[in-house]
Formats: sequence, structure tokens, C-alpha cells
Amino acid sequence: MQAAPVRATAIPSFTTALRAVESLLLSSGQRTARRNAWTSVLEDRRRAKDRVEAQRVLDQSLSRSLSVHP
Repeated sequence: MQAAPVRATAIPSFTTALRAVESLLLSSGQRTARRNAWTSVLEDRRRAKDRVEAQRVLDQSLSRSLSVHP
């Protein structure tokens, strides 16, 4: 009895399949613009998260200084 043959190629991930469809449907410039836009969205989210954290730290330090100096 022989073992089943091993598959030589990996099954593509969802991301890989999505990129393949994207390359068929969009021109190179459109793909670049779309990726740049997504990178900008992620960077905006990171900056918003940083602003929230900075505001939290400022609020905490203000409440501490008010409680120390009534």
C-alpha cells in the first residue's frame, strides 16, 4: 500500500487570493493608491490612539496636582 502523494504547492491564504483578484481587476496605479490610502487609515488610527493616551496621562497628572495643591 502506498502513501497518498504530498501536495507540492500550498493552498493560498485568503490575503494572497484577494491580492490576486485585485491585480486582475485594478491597474497598478489603482492598487498603489488603494494601499497608500489604507496605510494612511492605519496611521490615523494610531495617532488617534496616541492622542487618547496622551489626554489620559494629562488628565491624571492634572487631577494629582489639584489634589496635592488644594
